[in-house]
Amino acid sequence: MSTTTARTDSTRAIVTGRRSSSKVGMERVSWSGTILLLLCAVTVLLPLYVTISMSLKTGQQAVSGNAFSLPAPFSVQGFIDAWQLTKFPVGFAMSLFVTAGTVVATIILAAFASFAIVRNWDRRLFRWSFFYLLGAMFIPFPVVALPQIQLTGRVGLDNPLGVVLLATMFQLSFSVLLFTAFLRSIPIELEESARIDGASTWQTFWKLIFPLLAPMSATVGIFAFLYAWNDFMMPSLIISDADLQTLPVRQNLFQTQFSSNYNVAFASYLMAMAPAIIAYLFAQRWVMEGVTQGAVKG
Repeated sequence: MSTTTARTDSTRAIVTGRRSSSKVGMERVSWSGTILLLLCAVTVLLPLYVTISMSLKTGQQAVSGNAFSLPAPFSVQGFIDAWQLTKFPVGFAMSLFVTAGTVVATIILAAFASFAIVRNWDRRLFRWSFFYLLGAMFIPFPVVALPQIQLTGRVGLDNPLGVVLLATMFQLSFSVLLFTAFLRSIPIELEESARIDGASTWQTFWKLIFPLLAPMSATVGIFAFLYAWNDFMMPSLIISDADLQTLPVRQNLFQTQFSSNYNVAFASYLMAMAPAIIAYLFAQRWVMEGVTQGAVKG
């Protein structure tokens, strides 16, 4: 009887396994979602293909009117001319300074502010400070551009350092929103344990809380990086010295003086886009992890 029962149980297990595997294989494919994702991918990949193709063409091929054709022959003269005309090393250094300064300042200041707001939420000053920062998210730079230009000029900040300060302030609201959501998922018992061991508030933040904010710091950092690196309006209005302009502002050169040199223009665009694309490809995993961890209380 025991042998028969064992065979029956094994037979049922095999049948159940086949049914479950058949159900897995018969899962319905969402064609509407698949088509939508393909269209979104095309809207990104097609302009990128045109940019790469045009940058590798000669001047005659670039003005032939066929942007989708492959370069024949391949030419890197556009990159050489763009490197010289835009003074790419100087522009890259200015963009790197503005971007790195914005990323570091945004992460540190937003982490400070968020920690103070979350741990003092019962106090009216901190709670209303959070709402004030949220309201600032709806004020774009063009609305306050004129007073900002006048103020930076009067205090001597019409340079890349002034752009760093302003870009940090405009990124602070969104970054505080992300950090506060993440900090609420950190148990306060961890801080209480650190205080029992004699740690001060400063030590608790730097040695305990800030390392735990690493996923969200990566998320905030990549958003700040993309904003500061690709920003055109703020540097063009704030920086008064043309030799200190960032790469996006230098791209405007091809819309006026070199409007017919399409291969040079696209080569310059590609060189300016490359750091942002590479940074996002390497950091997109932390962006998703930071957002999802901050959305779930654990």
